[in-house]
Amino acid sequence: MADILFLAHRVPYPPDRGDKIRSWHILRALCALADVHVAALCDDSRDMAHLRFLNRHAATIAVFPRNTPRDEAAVKALLFGGPASVRAFANRDLAAYVQDVLSEQNVKTIFAFSGQMAQYVPKDRGDRRFVMDFVDMDSAKYAEWGRAGGFEGRANRFEAKRLLAYEALTARRADMSTFVSTAEAELFRETTGLGADKVQVLGNGIDLAHYAPHSVGAEPVPARVVFTGQMDYAPNIEAVCDFVRDVWSTVRAMLPHATFAIVGRNPTPQVRALAGDGVIVTGEIPDTREWLQQATVVVAPLKLARGVQNKVLEAMAMAKPVVASTAAALGIDATAGRDLLVVDEADAQAAAIVHLIGHPEDTMRIGLAARARMVERYDWDVQLAGLPALMGLA
Repeated sequence: MADILFLAHRVPYPPDRGDKIRSWHILRALCALADVHVAALCDDSRDMAHLRFLNRHAATIAVFPRNTPRDEAAVKALLFGGPASVRAFANRDLAAYVQDVLSEQNVKTIFAFSGQMAQYVPKDRGDRRFVMDFVDMDSAKYAEWGRAGGFEGRANRFEAKRLLAYEALTARRADMSTFVSTAEAELFRETTGLGADKVQVLGNGIDLAHYAPHSVGAEPVPARVVFTGQMDYAPNIEAVCDFVRDVWSTVRAMLPHATFAIVGRNPTPQVRALAGDGVIVTGEIPDTREWLQQATVVVAPLKLARGVQNKVLEAMAMAKPVVASTAAALGIDATAGRDLLVVDEADAQAAAIVHLIGHPEDTMRIGLAARARMVERYDWDVQLAGLPALMGLA
């Protein structure tokens, strides 16, 4: 059987953040179809400890340090063209390794995870199939950031324009491009003029056995509100800072015993400064499920979000009621008001949280409905059922 080359912008294990959750489950599914050769970049040296585990699944694996500083990438983009966010993932050693694999192995399909990795797919790839998993439309994210004023806004608008051109060119030369949600795929089709023959949905799932009610021994904590996420990621920082400023004071005025836990690795000084007045900043923790199990309510008040938010899926799978913004709920196939609460205004968010804390019957009803929806719709086997056909192996 023909082999697969899997390109990833981060080591696809452990599945402890959104992109790596998706890349790991896709990689595992691909390894069940054929021999897979993995080429990846690494921006966290701790991930190197997991290569032995990955070698038990992949035929071969090679990992190279991501060593292009952001400032250098920006300068090269200005001098030579292209998006800075793509040049930041350039690595000559990885490019050379890809050429070696393609010349030495029987690779018939190239699967690139995240748009930055398209630069490693040869323009002349012969009869090899090329599947590009963009996951999200990153150019749209930069366009959103570009609404800000000043130099930063102008820089993000400039990056959005270049990145869109790069995404469109990549999608035209790929046999198929995939996105994590219908909303993302439709936006990309509308923006680029490409059709369903070139752009499809490959959805995210959730490990339902891992994220299950009472899957850990932690006990619920009364009036505990929880947010989970990578806490050096700008949209998460904005979400928790605005939430504490605009929502939490109202909740605490009505429920002085309530606590808000910000759970996630690498909290910035801005996030750490939020600790106090009922706010807990955990930093990196071994298992987010312990904090989700403690939660009475989980919140996802993001103003900028692309694709599908794994933090929302995880909380719903653990039968927790989620109060989410429209942006955070977009792309999740669930019924608002039954499976989760979708609220944008600060006062309404506070009212929803206070109501749920004070009405355990509603908390339980929404949580159970959320779990049922995850079981029905978001099992990984269901989400990836179309992968063999996508890869040309069906």
